[in-house]
Amino acid sequence: MLESKITAKGQTTIPKAVRDSLSIQAGDKVRYAIIGEKVLMLPVRPTSRLFRSLKYEGPAISLEDMDDIIAEATAEG
Repeated sequence: MLESKITAKGQTTIPKAVRDSLSIQAGDKVRYAIIGEKVLMLPVRPTSRLFRSLKYEGPAISLEDMDDIIAEATAEG
């Protein structure tokens, strides 16, 4: 188990093993979720990291076609 000390200002250093595990570095943001007496720390991933993360190899689809597909899917729902 890892631990770190809290300063008088309420600050702490996140252990390197935790930073590596979460792939966080200086300047990144984290979120905290309080669950009972436990705290979960989650990295905040900017949406810019998602850019081009999903590849589509098919032909281009028009906005009208997208609207039609969405309308059909919601009508079936």
